[in-house]
Amino acid sequence: MVEREPKSIRKVIFSDEFEEYFKNLDVKVREKYSYVIHIIQTQYVVSEKFVKKLPPTELYEARITLGNNEYRTILIAVETSSFMEARRVVLLNLFVKKDTKQYKKEIEKAYSIIKKMEG
Repeated sequence: MVEREPKSIRKVIFSDEFEEYFKNLDVKVREKYSYVIHIIQTQYVVSEKFVKKLPPTELYEARITLGNNEYRTILIAVETSSFMEARRVVLLNLFVKKDTKQYKKEIEKAYSIIKKMEG
């Protein structure tokens, strides 16, 4: 019997800001993130438990919960506004969710990362 790697549906691109924060996370958090990234890469339909739209923007958030901490990563679908149709997504910025007021600042940061990547 030959085991095969699941086919990759989406390419996941890491921004420098995401990578910098990610490499300093605890091992258990990195493992959970790796699991969610694998789901993003290999499943057409991803549960809102893992990826959720951030209305009214075109951005999404990847959601990780470990213990009492809720980690969030703002991401964007490339070349389409629909995450499910996307073949490439960019993980922009990662943060620990403290309250909903924090989102405005994190969304602004995500847009500045997008501008930097385009520039």
